[in-house]
Amino acid sequence: MSNAEIARQLDRLADLSELDGDNPFKVRAYRNAAATVRDIEKPVEELLKAGADLTTIKGIGKEIAAKVRTLVETGVLPQLAELEERVPVGLLELTRVKGIGPKQAATLWRALGVRSVEDLEAAARAGKLTELKGFGAKSTERVLRGIESYRRNVGRLPLGHIDAVLVPLLQRLLTVPGVRRLEVTGSYRRRKESVGDIDIVAVADEPGQLSDALTDYDEVATVLGKGGTKTSVELHSGLQVDLRTVEEASFGAAVLYFTGSKEHNVQLRQLALDRGWHLNEYGLFAGGEPGKDRPGGERLAGTTEEEVYTRLGLAYVPPELREGRGEIEAAAAGELPDLLELEDLRGDLHIHTTWSDGRDSLAAMIDACVALGYEYMAVTDHSGSLALQGGLDDEKLRRQHAELAELMDGRTDIRVLRGMEVDILKDGSLDVTDEQLENLDLVLVSVHSFFELPEAAQTERVVKALSHPRVNVYAHPLGRQIGQRDPIAIDLAEVFAACNENRVAVEHNASARRLDLPDVHLRAAVAAGLKVFIGSDAHSARGLGVMSLGVSQARRAWLGASDVVNTRPLPRLMAFIGKE
Repeated sequence: MSNAEIARQLDRLADLSELDGDNPFKVRAYRNAAATVRDIEKPVEELLKAGADLTTIKGIGKEIAAKVRTLVETGVLPQLAELEERVPVGLLELTRVKGIGPKQAATLWRALGVRSVEDLEAAARAGKLTELKGFGAKSTERVLRGIESYRRNVGRLPLGHIDAVLVPLLQRLLTVPGVRRLEVTGSYRRRKESVGDIDIVAVADEPGQLSDALTDYDEVATVLGKGGTKTSVELHSGLQVDLRTVEEASFGAAVLYFTGSKEHNVQLRQLALDRGWHLNEYGLFAGGEPGKDRPGGERLAGTTEEEVYTRLGLAYVPPELREGRGEIEAAAAGELPDLLELEDLRGDLHIHTTWSDGRDSLAAMIDACVALGYEYMAVTDHSGSLALQGGLDDEKLRRQHAELAELMDGRTDIRVLRGMEVDILKDGSLDVTDEQLENLDLVLVSVHSFFELPEAAQTERVVKALSHPRVNVYAHPLGRQIGQRDPIAIDLAEVFAACNENRVAVEHNASARRLDLPDVHLRAAVAAGLKVFIGSDAHSARGLGVMSLGVSQARRAWLGASDVVNTRPLPRLMAFIGKE
């Protein structure tokens, strides 16, 4: 059993326990344990087989360790099975609707018999929610908007959640004898922020063995179909995986075709047709159009993607750009951008520690950044108004800076900037005094409350905050959480203008749940003359690894190293922060 599946079961136990009205401390312990298991690099199953004591791992107590052992050894968690009998599982989907937490879902179930999103919509439209304490006319409107948002995102998983499920599967498939080539395609390869399913293209001496390795995988919940060249399964996570085996000569064409996007492929096929050729998943052909059972004309290309692009008179188009947004024209003219690489980043400027809501200490986060080879980093714990996040007041900030000075005494392997993520209050003022700001090297500002303000009020609020002379970065500008919270209503053109006027950068927040700004808006920001910070928003040392997600979104936005501030050496970074 993979760590991802163990964590999923613990999260499910937490969710159903909360819906059942269990002790909130116990619920929190389940969630913390799930997060811990996801962060463990070695498979928990292997640790248990080696006799490891899970209670030595921070976040896993004796009771939860016993549950994890039972789950790994039997495949079943008895407490979870009991809850699934008692609590309608459909309530879990209810909690994915904005405005409906576990307490509200439990109230709706017990008072109105609501067991699904469909039941919730019917009750809202019938005006029944107003009969319940805590629900009013405005709540009903918010719930209906939340249902619309839920349906837009249902069936898709955030990109950052895929690897935990996908990597173990790929490792299994690559161990099958005779597998010569294997590539994940589709929206995952294009690095879209959310993924509906996974397409895998492979070349194998024994396609049947590769298919068996997929269908016999422990994480497979349902085999949807199995044939000579295509096999489809659904994993326990809900992710569908489609495996296709092709001939070596068609591998590049198949990878190109199934990577997409549809718009990109249509343009490529038209270029082929303009030359009297035909392009499909089997290759690029002169003469008659080929098919599965007909060879067509002469094969011009197909073994590699590069071969196909070259024959069509194009430079190779990186997968992240294949969205039909001008990349074909740029490839024909030799004007594709030199895209940002992960290695271009010299530091991470959005990091949380145990001084606010992080899970690792300041010392641990510094050491982790050094291990990544960073030249600099910034510690940016939350400001004081975010009490639930343990925000920094004056006294805590002084103590944090004292600890930082002690940790860095005589140390030259990295520069640590004293920063803070400052909350923008409802009226646009900042949640810190000017005296506090003077003690900081770097100031990020962000929205953490009043998400429902009308666009004009939200824009005015943010623009006012950006006008403060000590502000350096507007962090996670849309305040969204993928699949959970919609973006705030805000006039980005006006915000970008304010950033330009006040020499403030916009952040691309690389957190798997945010990826904010999205690629389209990120490209618009750079077109408007802004510079971009890419920050992990890491709350643990493991969380620093999401920078690769941020880079992939920057690449989708056509960004190069010169567009990103934290690719600069330290002196140039400090000049930017100082607004020189």
